[in-house]
Amino acid sequence: MFVVDDVLISDDVVQAAFSCNLTACRGACCVQGASGAPLETSELAKVDSVLDAVRDRLRPEALDVIDQEGVWEEIAPGHYATTCVGDAECVFVRYDGPVAKCAIQEAYHEGKVDFEKPISCHLYPIRVQRLGEFEALNYEQIDICAPGRVNGKDMGIGLAEMLQGPLTRKYGQDWYAQFLLMVKERRSVIGTSFREKEEG
Repeated sequence: MFVVDDVLISDDVVQAAFSCNLTACRGACCVQGASGAPLETSELAKVDSVLDAVRDRLRPEALDVIDQEGVWEEIAPGHYATTCVGDAECVFVRYDGPVAKCAIQEAYHEGKVDFEKPISCHLYPIRVQRLGEFEALNYEQIDICAPGRVNGKDMGIGLAEMLQGPLTRKYGQDWYAQFLLMVKERRSVIGTSFREKEEG
């Protein structure tokens, strides 16, 4: 484990090859788990604000849940998540054939909302945990993401590079540059390397 500013990073993040393969996993992370997408307190109002823009994309059963329970819930004191259809299917999921997609993200890319999606979703399969004054970044390795591990290995893409956008969104460009420098230094010691992220 190493530290960049006040963020602790697991060495698993350094060594992992990863590149999401939505065709293979079918967006399983949006419909499986113990709850909906974890939300930061600052995101609650943002999730509320996008509902009108995405309502027409959502399934009737999701709208039923939203009308009764809202788009987020407190799952433990001070901990929040999107509400779910059933046990773990996020209310913002819509299906493109068999593939689960995020209605918020689609609306964002169409310029209809200015909130891309919860940062926990954007960072996945990295999970953020608060440890006193620090945040800790851990790589959550689960079976549904096996296609992403295979794809990353085949393409020579590291988890740290794949998540450049989300990590920069959360911590800023300077932080990410420092993080990536330390990642490369640690990889040189263990003999692991991945290709540079292509611009654009």
